Amino acid sequence: MPNVKIYVDEAIYAGCRDRLSGALRPIRDMLCEDLTVDAPACQFAVIPVLAMPDLPPVNVEIAIMPRPERTRQVLLAVCAKLRELVGAATGAHVAIRVTTLDPETYIALK
Repeated sequence: MPNVKIYVDEAIYAGCRDRLSGALRPIRDMLCEDLTVDAPACQFAVIPVLAMPDLPPVNVEIAIMPRPERTRQVLLAVCAKLRELVGAATGAHVAIRVTTLDPETYIALK
């Protein structure tokens, strides 16, 4: 289950909103393939924010459940692809953060 939050500086949001919206399905497809999850397990949010001018204008946070096959190398490769896709859609520098969740304490009601 990738839980993806894409924070976009409001200064660039209007100019990239449509491209970013169009990129969500390819992003989901890549995450589903590379992380071996089904589409209904995904959660996406695109959030305009007031970003500081000396920080990346786009930040992506992804939270996933750990699995043995989701090694650091696999996650780094996913991050690189995600950064490329979001960067192409926004035309901006993108920072990526990944968190693995604790399956013992994580609860999801859908």
